[in-house]
Amino acid sequence: MKEKHKDKSPHPLISSPIRESVQESAPSPLRNLLQYISSYFPELKTKLQQANLPYDNTKFISLALQGATVATILILFGLFIAFNSLNVSIIFLLPLAPIFLVLSFFYFMFYPDVKIMQRERAIDQELVFACRHMLIELKSGVPLFDAMLGVSRDYGEVSVEFNKIVEKIALGVPATLAMHEVAMNNPSSAFRRVILQLANALVSGSDSAKALESVLEQITKEQIIKLKEYGQKLNPIVMFYMIFGIILPSLGVAFLIILISIVGGGRFQIGDTALLLIFALVTLIQYLFLSVVESSRPKFDLV
Repeated sequence: MKEKHKDKSPHPLISSPIRESVQESAPSPLRNLLQYISSYFPELKTKLQQANLPYDNTKFISLALQGATVATILILFGLFIAFNSLNVSIIFLLPLAPIFLVLSFFYFMFYPDVKIMQRERAIDQELVFACRHMLIELKSGVPLFDAMLGVSRDYGEVSVEFNKIVEKIALGVPATLAMHEVAMNNPSSAFRRVILQLANALVSGSDSAKALESVLEQITKEQIIKLKEYGQKLNPIVMFYMIFGIILPSLGVAFLIILISIVGGGRFQIGDTALLLIFALVTLIQYLFLSVVESSRPKFDLV
C-alpha cells in the first residue's frame, strides 16, 4: 500500500499569536458587529467545515479583521517610508487606509476557499489507494467498521475523514448517520460518492465490497480521463512556452541589438539595466507558464 506522511505548515492567519487573544465571550457590541458581517457570508460555516478549520463564523471573521488590520498597518508603514524618501505628502495615505483594510480583509476571508481546494486535491490524491485497501479487507471478510478503521491512518486527508466517521460511530452515532454527516461536510465529490454508496449498501443490506468496487471503478475511470485531458492541455501550453518563453526573448534581444546598432549608428546601446529588466520579464513569463502547468496537473496517481 502507498504510504505518505505530509507535514503541512498552517496558514499565517491561523497560526498567528493573534488567535490566542481571541476570547470566546466577545463584548456584545463587537459580537453584534461580527454577526452583522457574518450575515454577508452565508456560506462561511459550510466552508469552514469543509476546510476543517476549528472556528465558527464570528471567530474566523474576528481573526480576519485582526489580520487585515495588522497587514494594513504594515503596508501603510512601508508606504510612509517610501513617500518620505520621494518627498510625497503622507496625506495621500489617508484615503488608501480603508482600501487596504477592505482588500486585506477579503484576502483573509478567501483562505477557507484555498484550504478547501487543497484538501479536495489531497483527498482525491489518496482516495483510490485507500479504497483499494478497504476493498481488499472487505473481500476478505473484515467488517466495514474495521475496514474504515484500517484506513484511518497513512492516507493523509482521506484518513482524517475516515477517522471522523470512526470516532462518531465509537461515540454511539449510527453508522449511516455518521457517514452522511462526514460526507456532506467533505469538499471532494469523489469521497462523498464513496461514503454515500457505502451508507446506502449498509442500509439496504447489500454487499459493501461490491458497492465499493463499483464506485471505485467509476472514480478510477474519471481520473484516467482527467490525466488524458491534462496531457492534451500540455501541447498548446508547451507551444506557447517555447514561443513566449524562449524564442521571442532570445531572437527579440538579438534583433533589438542589431536594430539599435544600425539605426543609432553606434551612438545607442542597450545598458545593463535594460538587460536586467528583460531578464526579469523573461523569468516572470517562464514562472507563470510553470505555475499554470503545475496548478493544472492532477495530483493523483493510479499506480
